[in-house]
Amino acid sequence: MNKVFNWQINREMEYPHAEHHPDRQFAFVFNLNRCIGCQTCTMACKSTWTFSKGQEFMWWNNVETKPYGGYPQSWDVKILKLLEEANPGGQKWKDGTFKGKTIFEAGPKNIGDEPQRVLGYLPTDEEWRFPNIYEDNAVGPKGKESSYVPEGAKLPEHKTWFFYLARICNHCTYPGCLAACPRNAIYKRPEDGVVLVDQERCRGYRKCVEACPYKKAMYRPSTRITEKCIACYPRLEGKDPETKGQPMETRCMAACIGQIRLQGLVKIDKKTGEWAEDRYNPIYYLVKIAKVGLPLYPQFGTEPNGFYIPPRWVPRDFLKQMFGPGVDHAIDSYMVPDRELLAVQQLFRKTNQIIFRYELKEGPKVFETQIHGKPFTMYNDTIIGYNQAGKEVVRTQVEEPFHVRPNIHQNSI
Repeated sequence: MNKVFNWQINREMEYPHAEHHPDRQFAFVFNLNRCIGCQTCTMACKSTWTFSKGQEFMWWNNVETKPYGGYPQSWDVKILKLLEEANPGGQKWKDGTFKGKTIFEAGPKNIGDEPQRVLGYLPTDEEWRFPNIYEDNAVGPKGKESSYVPEGAKLPEHKTWFFYLARICNHCTYPGCLAACPRNAIYKRPEDGVVLVDQERCRGYRKCVEACPYKKAMYRPSTRITEKCIACYPRLEGKDPETKGQPMETRCMAACIGQIRLQGLVKIDKKTGEWAEDRYNPIYYLVKIAKVGLPLYPQFGTEPNGFYIPPRWVPRDFLKQMFGPGVDHAIDSYMVPDRELLAVQQLFRKTNQIIFRYELKEGPKVFETQIHGKPFTMYNDTIIGYNQAGKEVVRTQVEEPFHVRPNIHQNSI
């Protein structure tokens, strides 16, 4: 095992391969407060990549209802249980550092028929068959099945709650699938960090399926090899004629109705492996500056490059298990955003091109109030997004314009 530094758990950890990083990294931020569970992203991906024979139960993008839903079923509950069994009572955070064991540190010490490089499990066929299981099923009063809280729901935490969790492959910095493959058939592209499977080398051992804690490596029985999300890399390369050579967002991102998604390519410091400072890259700002975008289950140790703005109505203990110790700050900042955060949020799904840099032009004050006891001031600022070539691709304001239609039409109210 090699020692690598994982900035999401704030310490060195064990990993089967030596430290190595791409020039840039594909990354994204999903705002779960906006997701409406429409599955438009799911069907955009399905109709593009997994509509063929042997892919019937293969969903590279899925939206599941938490806390009961999951694809495959109970994927996160099962790996959390395995980690707890490998390190009873030790899976804890302290002062922003994860003190427990990652899937790489717990794997080789796991007792079984044969040694494992990575702690994991292989889902059954039945667990893959129901991607929408428990959709819209809410948590109610503890111990009272099929009941609700009569006094209604109110912030900061609802007593009856659920939320939608949109997921694709996280294209991790330290992928579990890559670490476990005995054929070295999985690799990260040096230009953008996208994790791909060399299908000529793959022999379908399914070690990657077993090792990926997010279960985003999938076995195709008709070909007997693994397939997974490829981050629509032809679009990242500018191959789609729409953008005339400029990097473009993936199919699932571009189809999002709720405007929950923002995708980008962040610079990597090759010496440290961390993100290089890029102050006005919107992904860098949301994750590193505002710190409202949090990784999904950072304690797994894969350093995922998918980030989430946590849903504000969900009990904090549940969210801290899922997104780590930064939940309180992320939700508080999101609920009472400062001037820049409010403006950057306007960039979500405003263009199909990837935004590499934004510029903020200050506007007049339009609103002032208090939210949850904190002062809040809204300014009608203008935010401008630029593509890789430095060309302006979006310009929008914080205060949305109103368009009043003339009352000369038959269906006017």
